[in-house]
Amino acid sequence: MIQKNIPKQYTETTKEHEEQTMQAIRGYMQFISGIMAMVMMLASMWAIPASASIVGTGELLTEQRADIDRQALMEMLERDDVKGTLASMGVGEQEVRDRIQSLTPSELADFKQQLAEAPAGEGVVGIIVLFLLVFIITDMLCATDIFPFIRCLR
Repeated sequence: MIQKNIPKQYTETTKEHEEQTMQAIRGYMQFISGIMAMVMMLASMWAIPASASIVGTGELLTEQRADIDRQALMEMLERDDVKGTLASMGVGEQEVRDRIQSLTPSELADFKQQLAEAPAGEGVVGIIVLFLLVFIITDMLCATDIFPFIRCLR
């Protein structure tokens, strides 16, 4: 009813203006849609597929056992006789701690077995000898430079 009172010239101009506005909006929307489609296509090209698997009880126990073994070795480093022997050999306590943290679960299990088989008095010496062997091997592989008399194999 309100439009009946509006002169015809204003209503036609408004309709033409609305059509032009809608065409402009459609043009912008098509342009933006095209850009978004390209962005989505490019983004999906580099998508890394996710892989998930069930963690078995054995794997979980191995991880926990390795953590327990590492903790036991760290506690052994707190003993005064171990600290004294390491100091007399010129090996820093922090270096040994770093090496313990980098041992794999299988290396920890082997070391724990050797420690269990060693007589009570030889446990400390066995620990020190094992760490010295690990240090020597890493020096030979050029991973560290703890002992200056050991030459790199490269």
